[in-house]
Amino acid sequence: MTAGSRIPLRIIGLLAILCIAAFGWALFGFVLPFQHETGRAMLDTYVAGYDEATVAAMQALLKDNAAAYGILRSMYLGPELVLPALLAMLLLSLILKLETTGRYFGKPVRPALVKAVLALPLIYAFSDYAENISSLIAFGGSPSSTTAVTILPWLTKLKFASLAVTVIAIIRFALIRFGPKDDA
Repeated sequence: MTAGSRIPLRIIGLLAILCIAAFGWALFGFVLPFQHETGRAMLDTYVAGYDEATVAAMQALLKDNAAAYGILRSMYLGPELVLPALLAMLLLSLILKLETTGRYFGKPVRPALVKAVLALPLIYAFSDYAENISSLIAFGGSPSSTTAVTILPWLTKLKFASLAVTVIAIIRFALIRFGPKDDA
């Protein structure tokens, strides 16, 4: 029995339910009210990324709208405290459950590749938390907001890139595990 096979499916299901609940909390409790208040989307929802000018425009918007800043701050101190950790645990559990060791295109999977794939959910969680902290600094009027404005677009791109690569790896490992087997 390997480590991945010991993760009960009910734990993975519970993590998925908790992720959906936290995502719903963030979406309906904060993202949509923010958009209703400002007429603009939160920077966290820009999947394709954004630049420093967009961050500066958001700073100007939030400076004049205390209610929108309150919504944003509450989101970072609410669902965004738990969602990245829950999602990282779910992704890591799925990778482990799929037992990424074995053979890939007839060749053994190298341990370094397995470690790199296992690191992806952790990179996602780290970059998401760093993005949240940078947003609080950038939009909070802190003296170090200039640095936060500079790194915020990069952290968002890293967050979504690591999340996308993790999901692609999980799908690929699922296809390998549950797909047709070679009879060779």
